[in-house]
Amino acid sequence: MKINKFLLSFFFILILASCSKEEARKSVIKEKSLDLQILETYEEGMNYLEEGDALYAASKFNEAELLFPQSEWAPKSALMAAYAYYSQDYLKDAIAELDRFLKVYPKHKNLDYVYYLLAISYYEQIVDEKKDLQSIIKAKQYFEIVIRDYQKTSYALDAEFKIDLINDILAAKEMYIGRYYFEKKKWISAINRFQTIINDYETTIYAEEALHRLVEVHYIIGLKDEAKKYAKLLGYNYQSSEWYENSYSLFDKKYKRIKKNKIKNKSTLKKIKSLFEFNE
Repeated sequence: MKINKFLLSFFFILILASCSKEEARKSVIKEKSLDLQILETYEEGMNYLEEGDALYAASKFNEAELLFPQSEWAPKSALMAAYAYYSQDYLKDAIAELDRFLKVYPKHKNLDYVYYLLAISYYEQIVDEKKDLQSIIKAKQYFEIVIRDYQKTSYALDAEFKIDLINDILAAKEMYIGRYYFEKKKWISAINRFQTIINDYETTIYAEEALHRLVEVHYIIGLKDEAKKYAKLLGYNYQSSEWYENSYSLFDKKYKRIKKNKIKNKSTLKKIKSLFEFNE
């Protein structure tokens, strides 16, 4: 009786072991099959992308990702879906894919590329500095992440260049609003805008004009010492510039008359005439 029980137990163990091996074998086959499917689907996506069908390519890459989420091909497929959208200027779709990527794969090795592509996708939506403020801010935010966290990559160099251009755009916006306030004689609001350019965008092409405008505003409202302070700063940094000459002429009327007599060009003369009329 005891022998029968022992034999039954032994056979039961053998059956379990056999089943376990069979399940393991099926699992390996299934995994190989999934790998093959994901590769085939990924290749289909690449083919469609090469043919210029970005939307269908992106759908194939998404399909490849869903087939085997644990595979190393899943994040690659997700990135390719984002790139497919970007390649055909579906920028909002690209951004949506990249945002999702950051949530699903927050520690992926290619995050430098993800942040760079996000920045570029926002950057390429900028058309008008007066309207596209959200895109400008987001582009700058992601370029700054690339520079801060991935400074040794090739993306960082381009990010620095793009930030310089973005700062020019932001400074242009401040200058546009500052000029508007200036024309409406809203002096404090104008001063605040021109001061923002000096403080935040001092390396841009608008810093020079902003200094001159600060000289002009303070001179008009009677704060001549403050106007002289900005004029000195302008002279120290841009002594040979037209903006410095315009500022200097506010304090030296004789200098202005000499400049007027010397100028032959009609368009320039027209500019000087309007400047005289404004100051008077």
